[in-house]
Amino acid sequence: MFSLAQHKYLPTLHHHQPCTNRPSLHAVRVSCSTRPSDPTPNVKHLIIKPRLSPPLPVAATTTATTRPTDNDPSLISDWSHRAWTTAGCTIILYTLAQSMNGANNLQTQVALVFAAFAGYITADLITGIYHWGLDNYGDESTPVFGPAIDNFQEHHKWPWVITKRQFARNLHALARSVTLIALPVDLIFHDPVLLGFMGWCLGCVMMSRQFHSWAHYPKSRLPKVVVALQDAGVLVGRSMHAEHHRPPYVTNYCIVSGVWNPVLDRFKFFEAMEKILYRMFGVRPRCWDDPAANGWLEENDEQEASHIKA
Repeated sequence: MFSLAQHKYLPTLHHHQPCTNRPSLHAVRVSCSTRPSDPTPNVKHLIIKPRLSPPLPVAATTTATTRPTDNDPSLISDWSHRAWTTAGCTIILYTLAQSMNGANNLQTQVALVFAAFAGYITADLITGIYHWGLDNYGDESTPVFGPAIDNFQEHHKWPWVITKRQFARNLHALARSVTLIALPVDLIFHDPVLLGFMGWCLGCVMMSRQFHSWAHYPKSRLPKVVVALQDAGVLVGRSMHAEHHRPPYVTNYCIVSGVWNPVLDRFKFFEAMEKILYRMFGVRPRCWDDPAANGWLEENDEQEASHIKA
């Protein structure tokens, strides 16, 4: 094989030859080899990494790690709790008084009876949906609802704690919400039937935390009137609510009278809602996971076991 080569001659101390533009042909020996000249070539290996789908979001779990004591600050009321509870009770009584004051004929009075019953029934449904949401979604960092979510998660682990929480401490959060809702309603609307419905509905929602607490007391420690109302089904009773604290923890969410519980559980209302939310947002409810992982397994020492025994 021949190649056409151009040479540039540089002067040296021993040899000098003038440059020329005339090309010259030289025989060149070319050798080929299959071995690379560089024993460590810079070869980038093709690495195929599996592409993993991001994990589906799950409802954050909030579990208390420290067993509350009798004098735990989370059980004691302060001035702000008492103020909001007083405001809530006052606005409910004012709403009901305005309602009765406007019932100046028999037709309105009969309508008020039905409005009161409708408010009472609606409140039970509202507390069930609210309870289900706090049990299954969010954590203590969730805006607005964070403290309530944390409280409900703790309640599964130590149900007896609610019986030691002071009245205003137990009710103040719902009392604040009720006050902020009922006040503008009273100022804007003057229909006695509407005010009657709102008064009974919001009043039962606010008091549902106390009804819930009574459902964890043994009957021997409850006032006789409360026991009578529980036995009559007017207030949620201990036996019905106890089903909520048994695996798989997905029934009996309503905590006013519990009248909605058999209906919602029979038609799997909350199960349907969980599937809809999962398909829409990809968020799993906590009840789909292991109760132990959620911290829902009940813990009772001997002292507390004797305290809650019926």
